Amino acid sequence: MKKMMITTLALVLAFSIVGAGWAAPPPLLEPAPGKAQAACPVQGGKINKDLYVDYQGQRVYFCCPACIDIFKKDPEKYLREMRRQGVTPERTPDKK
Repeated sequence: MKKMMITTLALVLAFSIVGAGWAAPPPLLEPAPGKAQAACPVQGGKINKDLYVDYQGQRVYFCCPACIDIFKKDPEKYLREMRRQGVTPERTPDKK
């Protein structure tokens, strides 16, 4: 009798664990906005807010003027890496 109870309990537990995987997935949430840029996308140094490029509605900051020239050669490469790291560049301010 005791062996049958243990076996039944083990089966119930096993089906509970397996059944949990069959549950409906949680609803999709809106993606969280990325973190603010703190590092230069070219060299990784601390950004200087006076050194930036506005590219396709995004403001990208740099650590030194040399990084601006490097970025301009292939901006998509650096923006892809920023997105991969969860960084969202600021939007270019509206001109009045």
